[in-house]
Amino acid sequence: MFTRVGLFLATNFAILMVLGVSMQLLGIDAYLADGGLNLTGLLFMSAVIGFTGSFISLAMSKSMAKRSMGVRVIEQPRSAEERWLVETVQRQARQAGIGMPEVGIFDSPQPNAFATGMKRNAALVAVSTGLLHHMRPDEVEAVLGHEISHVANGDMVTMGLLQGVLNTFVIFFSRIIGMLIDRVIFKVERGYGPGYWIGSIFAQVILGILASIIAAWFSRRREFRADAGGADLASREKMIAALQRLQMGRETEDLPGQMAAFGIAGGIGQGLAKLMATHPPLEVRIAALQQGR
Repeated sequence: MFTRVGLFLATNFAILMVLGVSMQLLGIDAYLADGGLNLTGLLFMSAVIGFTGSFISLAMSKSMAKRSMGVRVIEQPRSAEERWLVETVQRQARQAGIGMPEVGIFDSPQPNAFATGMKRNAALVAVSTGLLHHMRPDEVEAVLGHEISHVANGDMVTMGLLQGVLNTFVIFFSRIIGMLIDRVIFKVERGYGPGYWIGSIFAQVILGILASIIAAWFSRRREFRADAGGADLASREKMIAALQRLQMGRETEDLPGQMAAFGIAGGIGQGLAKLMATHPPLEVRIAALQQGR
């Protein structure tokens, strides 16, 4: 579940940085700054670059997830378990009113699953070997329902639009900050100097982190809706049982460092890690389902 959002945010951040530096190297920033800061032109270019970065990362999300997680797409089921997996996803996709997603399995001892893709009718749903080995079929069914709900709710596209808006303001305000540093500290009257290069890049990193915090907050809200969708497609009892199983697993064995970001339940942590968490605490999600929210 975190994989879907985490990969998207990381890819978007990297693309945004590359496009931001490209604006400077291609002279777009110099053109906008010549003779004074052109706010209208800057806002327009920020929107173009911001939404371009977001939708490139969105378009790459499925292929990136397949490569990074080593997903084997089930073309022809090799076992009864794989056949059940494909049939369950097919049934839930039909219930949710979306096209049949690709179904895949990736090798990981930790219970994990994700859904991704730019289009509702051309998505990917993948589960880990650990999920299949450590969860009962009814719990796996609920997890699949959760992921299908993410697809049916259009969460990746919605996240892409939100990230495009956030990217726009990150680029816009980082350029303004860089220009102010140039004018006030370095006393540059026309064009831009070293203060602009250093200040805008540094501001873009800081503002990019703040934008990621906002995106993570939005993701946490969408998890409640996906939980409710999973409860509708499987059952409320199965969805609660699946989350409780994840809760038990988290308490007995934490994910190793480099894998913590890919946990199906999402890490919580403290401080900045808590603000960057894409999932609410499991106990909060369980309580919401129990209370019918």
